[in-house]
Amino acid sequence: MVDDTDLSVWSLPMRVRFRGIDVREGVLLHGPAGWGEFSPFWDYDDVECVPWLAAAREAAYVGWPLPVRSSVPVNVTVPAVGPERAASIVRASGGCRTAKVKVAELAQPEGADLARVEAVRDALGPDGRLRVDANGGWDVDTAVRMVRLLGRFDLEYVEQPCRTVEDLAAVRRRVQVPVAADESIRRAEDPLRVARLAAADIAVLKVAPLGGVAACLRIAEQIGLPVVVSSALESSVGIAAGVALAAVLPELPYACGLATLQMLSGDVTSKPFQVREGALPVHRPEPDLVATVAADGPTSLRWRQRLASVASHT
Repeated sequence: MVDDTDLSVWSLPMRVRFRGIDVREGVLLHGPAGWGEFSPFWDYDDVECVPWLAAAREAAYVGWPLPVRSSVPVNVTVPAVGPERAASIVRASGGCRTAKVKVAELAQPEGADLARVEAVRDALGPDGRLRVDANGGWDVDTAVRMVRLLGRFDLEYVEQPCRTVEDLAAVRRRVQVPVAADESIRRAEDPLRVARLAAADIAVLKVAPLGGVAACLRIAEQIGLPVVVSSALESSVGIAAGVALAAVLPELPYACGLATLQMLSGDVTSKPFQVREGALPVHRPEPDLVATVAADGPTSLRWRQRLASVASHT
């Protein structure tokens, strides 16, 4: 278990409701290698949170391989907002030439997806890259129909159109747009199954849910698919782990989904990651604003108890 004096619990409101939450929280761990972040979402049980703790401990106590690049290209992430707001997010993205648009939001009509994606395509221009992420929200037939409708906006790929690996494979056989797997890798007992079932063209890897940079590197080597590194909506401390992974991969053919800090109302550091010319620099910010964004007493206690409970499974 981590010494209690090495823990800091943070809490930040979000600018836009995302993944069903309005506030993002987590724990920072400090060790000889630097700072790590433990911030699993509350729908993860203790066993599912074990990789998140492993990633935080790796960052704090082990460290990461030396980078092979000094910056990482990133996409702007567009939540399930209206078309005008979607376009403004793209225009304020710091020069991102790739956009990932959330679709298949619960209780939103399909027309809202089409309008949002069209607005983002217009804001990007014809040369920008555009991808959509359904977070497993469609069944196979709906996914095929929607991908064909959205295909007129020249999609780079569709991420996690359906929930199961078998459904991803079925969609992939019926559409021309490449399919990326996210949840089918990071929430799977066997993250390599998407490759064996020919269910994806691209692997989306997230450091925290997969257990750290070293674990992701092993998956990237074994899965045999191009990799997109993405965030789990962390603070700059957590983003640094994703940047470290992207910085050490031998090949990085796609922009990474690491420019998500704009969704938070603040950060744990006065020098957060900032997108410039569509890229993030490779570095590790120091969390010097922990006291400013500290969680209240009940929230802090809840996270410390959660951390202890997860640690008991390691």
